[in-house]
Amino acid sequence: MVPGTTAEVNHPLQHGIDLFNRCAFFECHEALEEIWTPERGPRRLFLQSLIHIAVAFHHVQRGNSVGAERQLRKGLKKLAGYLPQFEGVLTEEIYRAASAAMGQIERGEEMGKFPRIRLDI
Repeated sequence: MVPGTTAEVNHPLQHGIDLFNRCAFFECHEALEEIWTPERGPRRLFLQSLIHIAVAFHHVQRGNSVGAERQLRKGLKKLAGYLPQFEGVLTEEIYRAASAAMGQIERGEEMGKFPRIRLDI
C-alpha cells in the first residue's frame, strides 16, 4: 500500500472528519487527539494540523478571534507539508479554505460558512 493513499483512511480518522464537517469542532478535536496521542512519525504532525484547525474553528464559534488566529497559524504551518493530499484527505482544499478563513478573521469579518474536509474516495 502506498503511504498517503485513500486506502489508508481508517474509521477513527473518518469519524473525526465527519465531526469536523458537522461543525462539531470540539468533538472533532477530541476524536482526533485519541488517534494522535499514540501516533509517531509523519502521521502525527498531519493529525496535529487537523486538530489545530478544528480548535481554531471552535474558537471562532465561541467568539475568540485571537485564539482562532493562533490555532490556524499553527495548523496551516503543519499542514503545508502534506499538500496536495495525504491519507486520502484533500489537504490542499482545506489548506486554502483555512487560509481564507484566517484572512476573514484577521479582517474582523464574520465567517458565513465553515470549510469542510473532503476525501478523495
